[in-house]
Amino acid sequence: MKKSVLKKYAYLIAKVGANVQKGQYVELTVDVNQEVLADYIVEACYKLGARMVKVRWTSDKVEKTTYKKAKLDALCEFPEYEKARQEYLNEKLPCMIYIESSDPDALNGVDVAKYTEVRRSNMKIIKPYRNLRENKYQWIIAGAASPAWAKKVFPGVPTKKAVNMLWDAILKTSRCDDDPIKAWDEHNKDLKKRFEYLNSLNLDYLHYESKNGTNFKVWMNPLCNWLGGGETGQDSGIYYNPNIPSEEVFTSPLAGKAEGIVFSTKPLSFQGQLIEHFSIRFENGKVVEVHAEKGQESLEEMVHMDEGAAMLGECALVPFESPINETGLLFYNTLYDENAVCHLALGHGFTNLIKGYEKYTQEELFKMGVNDSNLHVDFMIGSRDLNITGYTKDGKKVAIFKNGTWAF
Repeated sequence: MKKSVLKKYAYLIAKVGANVQKGQYVELTVDVNQEVLADYIVEACYKLGARMVKVRWTSDKVEKTTYKKAKLDALCEFPEYEKARQEYLNEKLPCMIYIESSDPDALNGVDVAKYTEVRRSNMKIIKPYRNLRENKYQWIIAGAASPAWAKKVFPGVPTKKAVNMLWDAILKTSRCDDDPIKAWDEHNKDLKKRFEYLNSLNLDYLHYESKNGTNFKVWMNPLCNWLGGGETGQDSGIYYNPNIPSEEVFTSPLAGKAEGIVFSTKPLSFQGQLIEHFSIRFENGKVVEVHAEKGQESLEEMVHMDEGAAMLGECALVPFESPINETGLLFYNTLYDENAVCHLALGHGFTNLIKGYEKYTQEELFKMGVNDSNLHVDFMIGSRDLNITGYTKDGKKVAIFKNGTWAF
C-alpha cells in the first residue's frame, strides 16, 4: 500500500468520518497489526486541530487466549480504572474512531456462553454511562486490511497479494478516490433525497418478500425519521459520517411489532464466530425461532443476550447493486456486508431518529418505542428478487424496493 494512499484514507476517516474539530479529544481503537495506519490517523487528527489523541490497542490473539484461560468470575470483574474511563468519556466526549481489521474466525474455539456472559455482565455497568453520552459525540467505524482477514476473503491467494486485494476493495467501496471529500459530499446528498422521500410517505408498515422464503412485516415507529449517510451531533451541531463505507437508508422500527420470517443472504460474523445460512422467525414483535446451518449456538446466544436482543432496532435499505455488492466479494465483516444489501438489526435502536430527540432523556426516548438492548447486530437479507412494499397510514400501497433495488 502506497504511503500517499494510506495517508489519504486516514485523512478521510478523520475528516469526513469523525470530522475532528479544533480542541477536541479523540480516542482511536485499533488492532496492533495496524500501527502504520494508526499513526497516519493520529497525524490527521492533530492536523485537524485535535487537542489529544488516545490510542487503545487490541489483539485478536490476546483476546482469544484471555477468554480461553481466564476464569469467568475474573473476566466479569469491572475494575475501577474502567469505570474511571467511562467517566472520562462522558466528561470529554471524545471523537471515537474504531478500525475494523479482525480475522472473522478470530474467536473460534472460545466458549460462546462464556463470552456472552462476560459481555452481559460488563454491559450492565457500561450501559448507564453510555446512555448519558448517547448522541453527544462523533464516532466512525472504518476498515483496514489484515493478513488473516484478507486470507479469509481471498482463500488460496498468497498473503501479500490477498492483503493488497482487500485494501483495493476497502478503498474503492470507501470512495477513497482522487477527491474523496467531494465524492462523499455527493453521496450524502443522494442518500438525503432517498430518506426525505421515505419520511414524506407516513408509512405504517413494510412488507418484505423474496423467493428464498422471506415473508415479513415490520411496523414503523411514527415518531422516528429515516436517515442515511452523515449525522449531526446533538450538542455540537457537527456533521460526521459514522460508517465508512455506508450505502444504507435506515430507521428504527416500532419495538415489539413484527411478524413473519426472514432468511439470511450473507453469513454473519458475531463475536468472532460465523453464523451461516440462517433464518429468524418473529411473532408479536419478538424472535420465537432461529435456525442456522452453522453457528446455531451463537445465534441462540445472540437473541437471548437480553430482553431487547429478541426485537428489532433497525431496518436498513440498500440496493442490490451497491458498490460493495458489485465487488462480488463476501467480506465476512458486518460493516461491509451490511452495506452490500438490505439488512435488519436485532437489539439497540437509534434514539436520535426520534423527532426532537434532543428534548428528551434516553429513558424517555426508549419509552417512545425505540428498542433498548446491550447489543446491536446487523444481518443481511437483501437479494436480487427482494421486493419491499410500504403501506401508509392512509391506506396507500407504495413500492419501496422492486427486484432488489429502489423503486423510486
